[in-house]
Amino acid sequence: MKRNWLVLLGATVLLAILAGCSNGGSSTTEDGKKIIKVALSDDVNPPFLYTDSENNPIGYDMDYLAEVEKRLPDYKFEYIFGEEESNLVGLATGKVDMAINWFFKNPEREEKFHYPKYEYGYSLTSLITKTDRDDIKTLDDMVGKKFTPMSASGGLRSILNGYNTSNPNNPLTIESIEHPSNADNLKRVDEGKADAIFLNKSTFDAVQETLNLDLKVAGIVSKEPIFIVYNKENIELADQIDEITHELTEDGTLSKLSDKWFSTDFFQDLEYINEKGFSYE
Repeated sequence: MKRNWLVLLGATVLLAILAGCSNGGSSTTEDGKKIIKVALSDDVNPPFLYTDSENNPIGYDMDYLAEVEKRLPDYKFEYIFGEEESNLVGLATGKVDMAINWFFKNPEREEKFHYPKYEYGYSLTSLITKTDRDDIKTLDDMVGKKFTPMSASGGLRSILNGYNTSNPNNPLTIESIEHPSNADNLKRVDEGKADAIFLNKSTFDAVQETLNLDLKVAGIVSKEPIFIVYNKENIELADQIDEITHELTEDGTLSKLSDKWFSTDFFQDLEYINEKGFSYE
């Protein structure tokens, strides 16, 4: 779900940065604020990040960053759009200061980048089924049933692999495929060729808006913490933002933003999300 303007803008700006257009030091605004370069992915993912009718970036991520910036009077955020991998190259080389795109923690990225202590939100992993099915709500219900094929690597697969490690006598059956298509897999479920697809709920919502298939979110399986990632030279900045993130969590600001964008408070537990606080419509 890419906006062409984001691709073009991201390619132009990020290539310029990677080519060395940075002044090599800390740039500042006219009023003396230090400019922090924040990489945003042009592969938009509602409601975390997408664009409004005027192509302005909006979503949970942008509201969160705005709240953080309010509490950093000496800093000014400058947003740079680009492909995720290009953003991470820019982050690793110090051409951008931090990147946000609902990043999970994994050992490979933790070697390259600095992760803060506190997450700023969660990705809700879900089981998507036909609307008339009531027999699938949890991963336990998928034992002996058919998933759509998925990549052999990635965060979603690692969750299912972890389930199988914990349940060796009743493992899930998972078919691997290179470069799976979420749209094609959702159509497989709609056509009865698979019982369910394991997918981030926000991804399902975005694809479903276009396809409008006879499918539903049958249950939220897990909430995976997501983080800003930083260049390892920016520990001081990361610590400051980490403290603010903790404050925003404790004072309920992030819960309000979650309810605004996701119709639930994903800082609550899964029981609350599944039974009390979630709108499946």
